[in-house]
Order: sequence, then structure tokens, then C-alpha cells
Amino acid sequence: MTILYDVAVLGAGAAGLMAAATAQQDGASVIVLDHAPEAGRKILISGGGRCNFTHLDTRPENYLSQNRHFARSALARYTPRDFLALVEKHRIAWHEKAAGQLFCDESARQIVAMLLAEAVGCTLRLNTRIHDVTRGEDFRIETDGGVLAARSVVLATGGLSIPKLGASDLSLRLAKRFGLRIAPTAPALVPLVLDSPLPELAGVSLNIAARMGKTSFQDGMVFTHRGLSGPAILQISSYCAEGESPLLDLMPGVDALTALREVKRERPRAEPAALLAALPQRLARAVAAECLADAPKDLANMPDRRLAMLAERVGRWRPVLAGTEGYAKAEVMRGGIDTRDLSSQTMEARNVPGLFAIGEAVDVTGWLGGYNFQWAWASGHVAGKALAARAR
Repeated sequence: MTILYDVAVLGAGAAGLMAAATAQQDGASVIVLDHAPEAGRKILISGGGRCNFTHLDTRPENYLSQNRHFARSALARYTPRDFLALVEKHRIAWHEKAAGQLFCDESARQIVAMLLAEAVGCTLRLNTRIHDVTRGEDFRIETDGGVLAARSVVLATGGLSIPKLGASDLSLRLAKRFGLRIAPTAPALVPLVLDSPLPELAGVSLNIAARMGKTSFQDGMVFTHRGLSGPAILQISSYCAEGESPLLDLMPGVDALTALREVKRERPRAEPAALLAALPQRLARAVAAECLADAPKDLANMPDRRLAMLAERVGRWRPVLAGTEGYAKAEVMRGGIDTRDLSSQTMEARNVPGLFAIGEAVDVTGWLGGYNFQWAWASGHVAGKALAARAR
């Protein structure tokens, strides 16, 4: 005999566990299915193992989506303070590492344990592969452990990022199966690969400003053996379409040409390399070799046009890219299940009653710094409330 649940949550990650716990606590019978051997695998590796579980200053403007207003309702109804209250209820010590970014003092495992404790009334089946989902009077879910039925199904298997953790396109495939549209997907919060890598600069780090159009981030950048990484690069990568490169200012907050003219005025007898003293030493040498190889021997004889060329290279560097490091090193997936086909109030599919989609699978992608977890909690919570109401 096939067991009938009120809710089947596909995916035991951040959003899925939040939805399951919320629905079960409001009276729904819930089963959670995941092919992984343990719950919350992405939570466990986040924040260097300490989980940057939210950002206190979360706003809809911190998210990318084809509908920039879609996330507003869920974020307003389940806030960072709500999740923090849950963390404190479970006596998990936390700290604010950077403005608004909250981390566990000890381990990300505490967040997973908290979610499992909140969802203790749910049935949890790990190491369970989902083969198919069909819909008649109820949803029929075929797994390698048998067949079960549910009045509602939640697509919460995440996106395509970090395949070594078992990333899957299951939610996207099932959404298509039920007629939902998919916004184009791509790796986001991902390191960039230079067309001509600079392995000699690997490990060099500095504060930069990275810009694409009207969007900019000022934060750290680090050279890798293949390209560029660091918070500023990861942030701006989400805004780069294929074939596009960001504009990088290696001397943020400074007018590069004015600064170079000032060095020339104050140190006319200095060698040209003195112009780059504000940069890390290895980077300064590389830029000097590129831009100043045939320059006059002292700054007094350096023409303004050469200063302008150097200022452009330092203050407005547009690197030539070969692409990104892809989903293997992307923190999240951009794009996903089209928000036009979902209710922003409940996360339920508009034309498929009982089908819900939450978390990374949806076309809502947050900035670096806890925003994506807050979207998981918020979307999971509002879906859980709607699922429980539907079960009554």
C-alpha cells in the first residue's frame, strides 16, 4: 500500500529542511527525501565550516532575478532577526564577522542539527534517489526505496553549483515536466579565469572596486594560478554575462591619474616604478614590466600621456577573460525556476496546485555574505506555512 503524506520535500538542504520543519510544526505530515548520505551538506562546508547563516541587512536589492520584486514578500515575512531568534533558541553561539554577516562560533553542524531538531516530527529518508514524479489526484513519487504519494511536493534540491556535493538538476527537470519555465542558468559567485593567466601573481591580494554597469563592489581580490578570485570578484561575477568582463579599479577611492601626477611632482628624480608603490610589490613589478618597460629613466621626463595610460591600466583595468571556474567552484547557481510561474506569497506554482519551489532552484540569487541562506530560510518558511494551510 502506498503511503500518502501531506507534503513531500525533495531535498534536505537549507530551504527544504526549513519548509519541512515549518509545515510539520503547523500540523502537516511531511517526508523529506535526499540522495545524499547526510542532510545539509552545503551548509556544512559554508563559511569555512562555520556557516555564514544570514546577513542582518538583507534587502530585496541584494538579489538578482528577472523579477527583482519577487523576493520582497518572503524576505519581509521571515527576516534575519527571525532566524537569529531560532539560532539563539537552540543556544548556538554566533559572532558578526563583518558588518551584518553572522557566523557560528563553533561549527556549521550546529545549524544542521538545529534544523533537524526543528523537523524532528518529519520522516527523513537519505540515500534515496528520486526516479520520477507524476501527478494524478495526488503526486506519485518513485524512488529507489519504493513509491510514495503526497498531496503537495516541494522542489528544494538546489541548483547546479558544487557538483562534488551531489548537485542535481532534478528540480529544474521536474519544473519543466510540470510546465514551469526556466530562467537561463549560469554559475554565480564564481572565480574568473583570465585569457592569459598570471601564475606568477598567484596569492597576491589587494582591495579593489569591481564594476559592471551601475553595479559595483569594493572588497578584496586575489590572483589565482588561472585568474581572479576574492569577495569583490565573486560578487561582480554574478553580474557578468558570458563574454563580458568587469571594470576593475586597483586603487579604489583614488583618482589614479591625479595620484600619479602627485608622485611625479613630489619625486621627479625617482624611477618610474615609484608610481606603483601603492600596489603589492609583485603586482607593481608586473604592471611596470607591461606599461613602463620603455619609459624615461626618471619621472621628471615622463610625459602626461604615459601617466594617463598607466592610470587607465591601474584605475580602469578590464581583464580579458576566458570564462569562469564554472559550477565546480561557484557558490550558487544564477537563474532557475522562473518566478513568473510562482506565487511570491506562497512559492506555489500558479498553474500546478500543490507544487512548490524554494531556495536556490528558484530564479533568486543573493550576494555573497549570508544572503542566499536568508533566501533559503525565508522561501522555505513561507512555503511551509502555505503547505500546512493546504493540508488542513
